[in-house]
Amino acid sequence: MPRRTTIVALSEIKEINLTPLIDLTFLLLITFIITFPLIEQGVPVNLPQGKAEDLPQRDTRSITIRQDGSIHLDQRPTDIAALAEDMRRLGEADPEMVVMVRADERVPYGRVAEVLRVLHQAKIRRLALVHRAEESR
Repeated sequence: MPRRTTIVALSEIKEINLTPLIDLTFLLLITFIITFPLIEQGVPVNLPQGKAEDLPQRDTRSITIRQDGSIHLDQRPTDIAALAEDMRRLGEADPEMVVMVRADERVPYGRVAEVLRVLHQAKIRRLALVHRAEESR
């Protein structure tokens, strides 16, 4: 008995299903939207409250002074001598660079003044002292 089969030519897929690709894109977008604000903060400190205008977003560096007096440059622990050398090098490379100084509210003023002196000696002309927004009463 002979086999009876029909030979059907396989048709080519002429379109690509983009739904999984769009789903993945939105998932990544939402992930970055949620995690980006957390990346900026880096080293946790208790900032003092104050009132000021927002700065325009630019290429910035962040110096954080923790409650114990330790210094971090862009989330990397450093000491005052290494900070001076890094700031001198960065200041020469980009004179318009903005440095954000974040200090815990319980840090002695002398420690903040040391960091500001290092920035002045490195000829950093643009800096901002970061604080929390004032709570409305």
